[in-house]
Amino acid sequence: MALLSRKQIDGADDRRWEDVDVPEWGGTVRILGLSGTARNAYEASLVQLGPNGSVQRMKLENATPRLVAMCLVDENFERLYTDKEVAELGVKNGAVLQSLHQVAQRLSGLGKKAVEDAAGNSAAAQSGSSTSA
Repeated sequence: MALLSRKQIDGADDRRWEDVDVPEWGGTVRILGLSGTARNAYEASLVQLGPNGSVQRMKLENATPRLVAMCLVDENFERLYTDKEVAELGVKNGAVLQSLHQVAQRLSGLGKKAVEDAAGNSAAAQSGSSTSA
């Protein structure tokens, strides 16, 4: 397989999404996996750093509706809820939000290990880069 150029990488549409039936809401919603930048922002929002830069505590308040809000999009891939509207989404049925959260996690490559990495609990994820001759 040939090496890709930057132009090819930049031009590739690698978005992953899934349309999910939500009978409790009377229809279907679209969940779009997070970009790398958005994923890092979400992971960073889960931790509070202390004065020395180490993790002071995990911030899980509204973590489920926050991720769902970041991934819930319309047919043009525009977000339906802004960061300021997370609380409005958070009042919806917790079981529905959890189901959508699981889809968002899968499409974004998030899971328990990703949360641990964000908290700095995984040394393996912080290893050096590899080189080749």
